[in-house]
Amino acid sequence: MSLALYRKYRPATFAELKGQEHVAEPLQQALRNGRVNHADLFSGPRGCGKTSSARILARSLNCEQGPTPEPCGECDSCVALGPSGSGHIDVIEIDAASHGGVDDARDLRERAFFAPVASRFKIYIIDEAHMVTREGFNALLKLVEEPPPHLKFIFATTEPEKVIGTIRSRTHHYPFRLMPPGVLRELLEEILRSEGVDFEPPALPLVVRAGAGSARDSLSILDQLLAGSDEAGITYARAVSLLGYTDSSLLDEVVDAFAAREGAAVFAAIDRVIESGQDPRRFATDLLERVRDLVILANVPDAGATGLLDVPPDELERMSGQVAGMGRGELTRAADLLHTGLTEMRGATSPRLLLELICARILLPGAYDDEASVFARLDRLERRFAMGGSEAPAPSQSAPPVRTAPVQPPPAQGGDPTSIVQRPPARIEAEPRSVDNSTAAPRAEAAPSRPEWPQGPAQPVRTAAPEPAPARREARPPDLQGSTPPAGGLDINAVRRSWPDILEAVKQRSKVAWIMLDGTHAASIDHNVLTVAFAEDGKRKGFSVGGKETVFREVLKQFLGVDWRIETVLGNGRGAAPAPSPAAAPYSPPARPGAAPAPRRERAPEPPPPPPPPDPPPMDESDEVDPLGDADAGADAEVNGMALIQRELGGQIIREIDNT
Repeated sequence: MSLALYRKYRPATFAELKGQEHVAEPLQQALRNGRVNHADLFSGPRGCGKTSSARILARSLNCEQGPTPEPCGECDSCVALGPSGSGHIDVIEIDAASHGGVDDARDLRERAFFAPVASRFKIYIIDEAHMVTREGFNALLKLVEEPPPHLKFIFATTEPEKVIGTIRSRTHHYPFRLMPPGVLRELLEEILRSEGVDFEPPALPLVVRAGAGSARDSLSILDQLLAGSDEAGITYARAVSLLGYTDSSLLDEVVDAFAAREGAAVFAAIDRVIESGQDPRRFATDLLERVRDLVILANVPDAGATGLLDVPPDELERMSGQVAGMGRGELTRAADLLHTGLTEMRGATSPRLLLELICARILLPGAYDDEASVFARLDRLERRFAMGGSEAPAPSQSAPPVRTAPVQPPPAQGGDPTSIVQRPPARIEAEPRSVDNSTAAPRAEAAPSRPEWPQGPAQPVRTAAPEPAPARREARPPDLQGSTPPAGGLDINAVRRSWPDILEAVKQRSKVAWIMLDGTHAASIDHNVLTVAFAEDGKRKGFSVGGKETVFREVLKQFLGVDWRIETVLGNGRGAAPAPSPAAAPYSPPARPGAAPAPRRERAPEPPPPPPPPDPPPMDESDEVDPLGDADAGADAEVNGMALIQRELGGQIIREIDNT
């Protein structure tokens, strides 16, 4: 019978203790200084070296050349406490899981006062110390607090919080940790070389993963693989089959199918997993591990060289291709879905169905409108554009053909030749539609319309002289203005969709500015000028003073990343300013039958409109604003009559009638 690997290769000195240098070095220095405490508490996960370190400390304390940080290994005490030794009479190991009651503590207390038989110290190693009852700890409290000079206590536990505080406060606490994967892999390779066993390098990461950082568990798994190996040694296929992990080739196939959106390949792989008898939960766990590695590789391209990923070079190359095929957005979303699905699969009656649903969600990011799905779609589009996949779609084959025909200019028939306009070649559609020219309004600078010429000879077209442009451009209704997108690429529709969120952000910064902007909308964008339409003139004037515009621009910078100048116009709150009433025709009484028509009265010339009211004085920042929106109340207290109608309702004086 062979000795188990975790017993055969148990560390005998602090130098052989792997992965626990943060504990070994302070203990060695305490031995050099002669300041070893009378009670120590070793805590940490299972199989990380707590009991082994307790034995090493006992060897160092009772060595004939000690206390020393490096026991000789030749004296009776060192040999008895070695990995293959039978133990020493002065070093008592107690399993608190079966000896943690108050009676056991009293028995220990009675025996502890006897001097050691053949060693310098009598040492009690209490394993699984958290299993000692409260009464047992209370029985040991006085002994642990004031022990005799020859007595030492070493408590080892995986749950230090269960050790009562009065005991913990009288010990030196040394927390142990799990062994790092790289250190554990080096230890496994060293043991296999000592045993003279051949192995395939890809098999060792499976052992490290199964051991979960525990040296003892990893050596137990390695011992199992050694027992079932043949002349070929430890192979990757045998390790996958024995440990129940999913083959990496199957994981590569599924990830490639995710990248190509091939649902048939994904579900065929799931079917092979189920038909081979593997657990769907194990497959989902392995797939999540692979996606996790891909997420790390996507964010850290040199993760293999820096040690973040412990994978063979050939597999690392395949994973790099998978990262390029999916991208960080899709990988992060897949990891979230797999993690959530694993939680749902606990205790599920049909784990295969849940696994297939998880894969279906990963394949269809467009079916969900959450943030992760939208980011995944944007990420895919960006990668397509980066790879040159942004060609314009081909025109539809079902569209009717468009024919063009040259049109000859009509001959001049008198008049000024310069007043004749030659029509450009017109586009003739396959099925021209008739147009009622009697009701169609002329449009300035419109595209050439379809020809609606009579069958007879063409007539010259007279053009009127253009009217001189006004000196000052008046503000047009908001939705009738042209909208030129700025250099940033945002158009007016994008701003309008974000308008409620922008107003909410303004509300968080300034309630006064939010009250002024309540009921407004984005009218147009002209280069870097944003025009905002107000429904009430009072709010429009109140917005332009007191720093409200500055708050609004800061929100636009933060929310849209733009620095636009703000202009304001008065509208009706729905995208168009109220149109002025048409001019009323002068009243004339109905004509009597047989009477001669009355002479037509000439229309009196319209008086010029009154000048606009002066702007209100600037408001101070500390001025209070009416929350109901009447911000300009009191600004023009003396305004009444026709001036008030013209300002508030857009009225215009047509003519004055003398009723006297």
